Amino acid sequence: MEKIFTYDTTLRDGTQGEDVSFSAEDKVKIAKRLDAFGIDYIEGGWPGSNPKDMEFFERMQHVPMTHAKIVAFGSTRRARNSVQDDPNVQALIAARTPAVTIFGKTWIFHVKTALGISEEENLEIIGDTVRYLKENGKEVIYDAEHFFDGYKADPAYAVKTLEAARSAGADVIVLCDTNGGTLPQDVGEIVKSVKQLVPGTLGIHTHNDSDLAVANAIAGVLNGCTHVQGTMNGYGERCGNANMCSLIPVLQLKMNRRCVDDDTLHALTPLSHYVSELANVKHRKNLPFVGQSAFAHKGGIHVSAVMKSPLTYEHIDPAGVGNVRRVLVSDLAGKSNILYKAQEFGIDVDDASLQSVVDDLKALEHEGYQYEDAEGSFELLVKKATGRVREFFVLERFKVSIHKDSMDGPARSEAMIKIRVGGVSEITAAEGIGPVNALDRALRKALERFYPQVTHMRLTDYKVRVLDTKKGTAAKVRVLIETEGETTSWNTVGVSDDVVDASWKALVDSVSYHLLKADESGTQQTEPKG
Repeated sequence: MEKIFTYDTTLRDGTQGEDVSFSAEDKVKIAKRLDAFGIDYIEGGWPGSNPKDMEFFERMQHVPMTHAKIVAFGSTRRARNSVQDDPNVQALIAARTPAVTIFGKTWIFHVKTALGISEEENLEIIGDTVRYLKENGKEVIYDAEHFFDGYKADPAYAVKTLEAARSAGADVIVLCDTNGGTLPQDVGEIVKSVKQLVPGTLGIHTHNDSDLAVANAIAGVLNGCTHVQGTMNGYGERCGNANMCSLIPVLQLKMNRRCVDDDTLHALTPLSHYVSELANVKHRKNLPFVGQSAFAHKGGIHVSAVMKSPLTYEHIDPAGVGNVRRVLVSDLAGKSNILYKAQEFGIDVDDASLQSVVDDLKALEHEGYQYEDAEGSFELLVKKATGRVREFFVLERFKVSIHKDSMDGPARSEAMIKIRVGGVSEITAAEGIGPVNALDRALRKALERFYPQVTHMRLTDYKVRVLDTKKGTAAKVRVLIETEGETTSWNTVGVSDDVVDASWKALVDSVSYHLLKADESGTQQTEPKG
């Protein structure tokens, strides 16, 4: 199996993506996870550009790497500077990393317009910088910026820039599709030509402006590149970089190129989520291989086939990349979907119950319910149909009021609730930040006497979706809430023309789900205290 060297630039190029930001501490944590996963090179940032990156490189001097090499990134020397006096080059030396990556100009348009120098002087700048870094004991990776655009404009000169870097001692020459506009067939043909002209290791660095970054990186590998650059989750400038979470499994599982050890590939999905969490960017459900929807099945025909053999609608075993198979329930669901979820819940269902759930599901979704992200509510729906849920409490009434004493003063919400458990009634009231929070607190306060377990649950997320915007404030709404217990979390849903009523329905499901789980585990107290 041919070895492909992986070069991750999440901590530099990835941070240039909109909404992506890491502290120095975040970068250290991510570097350690990338190292444990088996990435060969981790580009930590541009030490000459900001104090945060210099702090990262300083801290990494005290963090032992088990596999990866930390890389500092920068540019070739400026035209008017010697390498000994160039601040950027000296910052690369000061970073004390075993490897450095520098980028230089390939495209004559950039040489003349951006730098305002001659073609020959550009070649001297490239050679001087690479040679100096090699003399200082660095492994040098040379990024040929805008290489494919430069090659199309003047192939002979573009190749000369690579030869200047190689003859000065560059260890790896990386061909960059910096604008992300090259097509895979062009990448393949150009890489093949370069491979015949420039000896040594070639790399590929692609951007996603045409949604082709991964495809272009694959074209590069097919034609001789053995070093690939990209970012976790495809983060990066403009439309992003080649997504390593797609590129690595494609190369390893489908092209017989080894990127990481086989026994660590299953850590890919957790790594992808870890990076998005530290970036404070919501993890995209539809990411290939690592997304929550990557192995999710919704259509009844699909689910029926997958239950017979996952190969029918899955191109790989999700466990191989650390992901899991999911079956979704909606108005598109058939009996196969419900049967799969029932088995997941540990429930045996007969045909009558199965059909009942299918009918209820389709009717409820027609009303506006959606269970794809409300599996707590759906589990209750299935278990009610099979007689596995008892009535934990009965609502006798509730009242919610909002008080505002002045134009600029804060609004205050209060909720009064009366419930009955068995033959015992309880009346309580609570204040809250908004009517839903007040109602949530009042409900759990009323239930504490009967079910102390409710003190261990809390609402952690609350979303409202307007289902028919044309009706304005009279529109039907769907409320989705997430609740967290001591060790798990669950989602429930409610729909109504009234946002408080929709919230109430979701809250009731949330509490009922929690109490059901306590029942099933044998930890439920079912009689009133005292």
